[in-house]
Amino acid sequence: MLQEFKTFIARGNVLDLAVGIIIGAAFTAIVNSMVQDLINPVIGLIIGGIDFTNLYWVMSGNVPEGVGLQTAKDSGAAVFAYGSFIMACFNFFIIAFVVFLLVKAVNKVKDTAIRKEELEAPAKGPTQEELLAQIRDLLAAKPTL
Repeated sequence: MLQEFKTFIARGNVLDLAVGIIIGAAFTAIVNSMVQDLINPVIGLIIGGIDFTNLYWVMSGNVPEGVGLQTAKDSGAAVFAYGSFIMACFNFFIIAFVVFLLVKAVNKVKDTAIRKEELEAPAKGPTQEELLAQIRDLLAAKPTL
């Protein structure tokens, strides 16, 4: 059983998956920082500093007027936190758009590298089928003695 486990771990696709997960986690931190620290403040300036996260509706319980969502939750009241949901959706769309732009840029760089590689590649000779067809044609055109 231990040998089977070693074989499983040593497979390339398991290691590739592990590397992908680690890179994905690091990439997630970068994209989240970009959204939270760079994009959301600019959007906040544009829309007048509105923060949707503190929008909620008190379903039951007593909550003083004008307190934040966390204070309302801490008071034990049942709150319908629709503002947090709006912000989560908003952040999702921003993150999805940023990832789209990054993937588009990476694909463009990759395509450019492939085209450059194709242009620099030496010209390939004829295939085996093409050579056989040329030999056939030469034999057919040769006059008989």
